[in-house]
Amino acid sequence: MNEEDLPMDPIPPAPIGLSIVVPVYNGAATVGLLVDALSALRPEGGLEIILVNDGSPDNSAEVCRDIAARATVPLTYIEHARNFGEHNAVMTGLRHASGAYVITMDDDLQNPPEEVVRIYDHARNGDYDVVYTRYAVKEHEGWRNLGSRFANWVADQLMDKPPGLYLSSFRCMSALAVREVVKYAGPYPYVDGLLMQVTQRLDSIEVKHFARVEGRSNYTVKRLVRLWMNLATNFSVLPLRLAIIAGVAMGTLGLFIALIVVIEAMMGSTPSGYASLMVVTLLIAGVQFLVLGVMGEYVGRAFMSANGKPQGVVRGVVRAIVRPAR
Repeated sequence: MNEEDLPMDPIPPAPIGLSIVVPVYNGAATVGLLVDALSALRPEGGLEIILVNDGSPDNSAEVCRDIAARATVPLTYIEHARNFGEHNAVMTGLRHASGAYVITMDDDLQNPPEEVVRIYDHARNGDYDVVYTRYAVKEHEGWRNLGSRFANWVADQLMDKPPGLYLSSFRCMSALAVREVVKYAGPYPYVDGLLMQVTQRLDSIEVKHFARVEGRSNYTVKRLVRLWMNLATNFSVLPLRLAIIAGVAMGTLGLFIALIVVIEAMMGSTPSGYASLMVVTLLIAGVQFLVLGVMGEYVGRAFMSANGKPQGVVRGVVRAIVRPAR
């Protein structure tokens, strides 16, 4: 019998069908409504809810503890000791998830809870490891939509993902994908980059997208730039290769100009060329600093990882006690 004919050992069944991980940041006004809506769902195999308070500066901690105290479904509340970032909070939630599938979603009600079961069933029935959501119309601010499109374009260039696949934080993952993703212990996680390294069983499904019920987006330009840097430097060496290409191109240009200067000198005409020389000098110096900056970013991240910078620090965990209905 050939090795490929041998039966594969089945993955042991998960104790629950669906886990829903929600990172919470400035979500005190909306997370209660979200949990109430999720608690009313009846997915195959049941569900559990995992709330991760990522150092929220508002009273999300008190709200989440109150939610846990009156929970009607299995619920775990996890509190980070400080703000580590959305993807770090998701990683913490994934480590506490026990479902056969895990859905991650935001706390601001822009991801409609009524779409959860449809995404879960699509992943389960299609035997997909990851199902992303895409939106016909996104209700974000214009600059945020532009930033999302740019991040997806960067991902197309740097990661091994199907072209045009929209990477959304509202996603469903199999237990297999989650188990592999949470093995990453570095301080700069990018969940989608980790998923692309794990599986190619990917699909997407169109869902609704609502405007924010309360407040403004927690993503600032600074946070988006930090996300792009995690994407670019953690899962690809392409920036280093581009830096090498830029260095070679500038070196070739400098050699070509030097040759022109030598020829002009041999022909007896002394080039005035001060302005052009300064332009070329500054151009080459700029590229050199760019190359050093890219290399420095990689070296700095390697240093922080080797120095033991934590991916997340859990201050405490509260598991809701769900009393059976009489």
